[in-house]
Amino acid sequence: MKASESNPNYPSKVREMTNYTIREIKKVCKDIGPRPSGEENERKAQDYVADSMSKVADSVVKEKFELHPKAFMGWVPLDVILMTISIVLTLLSYFDVLPSASTAFSAVSVVLTSLAIIFTFFEFLLYKKFLDPFFPKRETYNVVCTRKAAGETKRRIVFSGHIDSAYEWYFTHLGGGKLLTTMIALAFGAIAITLAASIVSFFDVPNGVRVTAIVVLFVCLIPILMCSKFVNWKLCVPGANDNLTGVFASMSVLRYMAANDIRFENTEVVCVSMACEEAGLRGAKEYVKKHCGEDDVETVFVGTDTLRDFDDMGVYNKDMTGTVKLDKQAAAMVKHASDIAGYNLPYSSVFFGSSDAAAIQQGGMKAVALAAMDPTPARYYHTRGDTADNLDPKTIEAGINILLETAFLYDSEGLKDEY
Repeated sequence: MKASESNPNYPSKVREMTNYTIREIKKVCKDIGPRPSGEENERKAQDYVADSMSKVADSVVKEKFELHPKAFMGWVPLDVILMTISIVLTLLSYFDVLPSASTAFSAVSVVLTSLAIIFTFFEFLLYKKFLDPFFPKRETYNVVCTRKAAGETKRRIVFSGHIDSAYEWYFTHLGGGKLLTTMIALAFGAIAITLAASIVSFFDVPNGVRVTAIVVLFVCLIPILMCSKFVNWKLCVPGANDNLTGVFASMSVLRYMAANDIRFENTEVVCVSMACEEAGLRGAKEYVKKHCGEDDVETVFVGTDTLRDFDDMGVYNKDMTGTVKLDKQAAAMVKHASDIAGYNLPYSSVFFGSSDAAAIQQGGMKAVALAAMDPTPARYYHTRGDTADNLDPKTIEAGINILLETAFLYDSEGLKDEY
């Protein structure tokens, strides 16, 4: 059975779930506000989700875990410090301020620049827990809401969105995605040039090369120092679209089933309000570590993130800057569900950054992501402009419709290579 066949007034019921989602987003934004990963407001929001869902779910569980939330973006100020020292040391070597120490200056510069590259690569691009031990620890929790199968549980589908919101990315606030990508490109270029200049400083080069290197290093210092403003640690954003839309659209699946007295015979439906996605997917990492392989039930994870930009909606089969392939069967299922719902979504890739689905897939559970955000990225992305006044009901409704069709499709046909 299709979701659209589960109720004679299905379109109006989906609209009800859309209205529910928008109401809940506005309530959380107004009553709780921004939700930094691992901090009090994130826990308040999780408590609210748990309390509201306890009325419709068979079980609601808070799964606690510890993390170091500021480690993920903490590499930015650390890299600024390392690169500033590196550039100064390389300049001292080129100016031959202390001839006996010039080689040491160059060697230390190479080491510091290499460390900056390593921190960026492992912490930001691969989302590894690389710097965690050096940052303060916090405790928070994921909220897991379950609607059990009527009979024996043979399959399980998990819908999820993350409850936390990010600290503001200042350059996106100032100039949108174009300024953001320009600054990132300039910063990465400055790091590469500094490394090259540091290596060249070991050698006796013509005076023209030396002068050119000095000028270039001074220029490289500009974007490096500007990156000290990359993250505004004093301002956590509202996160209405990113990602309260994903949280409450996911919860809508379970709410729709409860409201319409629908219980699958052999498929368990789980909705998770995930914590700490903005802290490097830490909540998803903890969830998959706890649940992957806990029983023999086939499980598939559908992550939903930022249902805002209708024309950019897609089924994501690649994640984490394109380095993680999400499950082929899960992607085919959501793609077909979008066809059933009449949206015919394309496959997409997270070309820069990541979603919780990547951590789930890496942890051994089959995963796919559904998202609708301008990949530029959008002007509201990680800024104070991501407010409850900036929602798009059409996109939210489409997302909920697709998630419902996905649940019904999985119950009736399971995972397949083709549908």
